[in-house]
Amino acid sequence: MKNSKTLIYDGSFNGFLTAVFIAFEEKIEVADIQKNGQAQNGLFSESETIFTNVSKAKRVWNGVRCKSHNAISNIYFAFLSEAEGIEPMLFNYIKMIMATATRKQLDFSDETVLYISQLARKVGREKHRMEAFVRFQLTKDDIYFANIEPDFDVLPLVSKHFRNRYADQQWLIYDVKRKYGIYYNLERVELISLDLSEIHFNRTNKSKTFTEGEYDYQALWNNYFQSTNIKSRINRKLHTQHVPRRYWKYLSEKKEAV
Repeated sequence: MKNSKTLIYDGSFNGFLTAVFIAFEEKIEVADIQKNGQAQNGLFSESETIFTNVSKAKRVWNGVRCKSHNAISNIYFAFLSEAEGIEPMLFNYIKMIMATATRKQLDFSDETVLYISQLARKVGREKHRMEAFVRFQLTKDDIYFANIEPDFDVLPLVSKHFRNRYADQQWLIYDVKRKYGIYYNLERVELISLDLSEIHFNRTNKSKTFTEGEYDYQALWNNYFQSTNIKSRINRKLHTQHVPRRYWKYLSEKKEAV
């Protein structure tokens, strides 16, 4: 009887796809797929460390994409959800797709298909919210800086949007929860690791990091936002549904609310 294995990867999407490739190529009975540093030994399985190989990852990506563009998008979005146990579930999803010539990945009567689709939609909604709710502040280094704190790891998904929209400015978007950011240097977007000692909220107190002109602009924008609100017509329930409270501390128009 073949022993099952727990595959340990580096936490990246390419690392996960490499693990999938190795499992297929070596016909491994996969017990689990876990991130390095979070791995727990199973009682009846041995572990194998997988080293990321981009060419092998691309082969899995292209293989799934040939079956379904919708499926490969769902896989990537669901992976970024960081949901517990998502890797073995995605592995089984990929096996299901590759094993059939039909559109099984769209069979929502299957629990795995339904769960991954729902998870991908949640990540997609968070992506659109981040694109709408990012508020940049100009630093004294002439870099536009913004904090975000999304429920899911959506920074890789919003990179293209901000590069297209702010192509003539240097900017940095920092994920407070995951302690990394994306930085655009007028040529390309880079992933950077940061552990900031001070987290900058859009509150009334000022930071030496940003220019005085930035605070003048924020005050102007805040006053405009307040003056255009008609209090008698505010539907607070609908408002918080579209702009959840957890985002307010990073919105310059919500200074008085945090």
